[in-house]
Amino acid sequence: MFDVILLEPEIPPNTGNVMRLSTNAGIRLNLIQPLGFSLEDKMLRRAGLDYREWAEVEVHESLDACLNGLGRPRLFALSTRGNRCYTEPRYRPGDAFLFGPETRGLPQETLDALPADQRLYVPMQPGNRSLNLSNAVAVVVFEGWRQLGFAGAAQRPDSP
Repeated sequence: MFDVILLEPEIPPNTGNVMRLSTNAGIRLNLIQPLGFSLEDKMLRRAGLDYREWAEVEVHESLDACLNGLGRPRLFALSTRGNRCYTEPRYRPGDAFLFGPETRGLPQETLDALPADQRLYVPMQPGNRSLNLSNAVAVVVFEGWRQLGFAGAAQRPDSP
């Protein structure tokens, strides 16, 4: 379906939450080194609960290595400095969503390397810095999945 790429994630519970989300939404999680923690970190395990064994997680030495390994997908970068609301693009299976480190976001040169219409933002109230990383990932992933009709999702037991 989609790939989520976390560039140099720093906070274990955020990555654990995204790991859990990736399992439940059927996406792949790609982590770009250096990581601010070990994948064995207690806080990561607690946030991801028992999802680590089911999550499809890859660790890459660089963003370029990751993108090459994914076959150069259509890449959307999420940033408070984005040009376009995350709800505007028409997402396709195979798209990738790139998120920056919690304390500093994506480097400007990374954003500048992408077309303006692939630099996205999530709306917020004025004067706020940013959303929590795992919350931002969830918002974007579920919008993409919604656009694809929640393909692959289990039906509710009480639905016809």
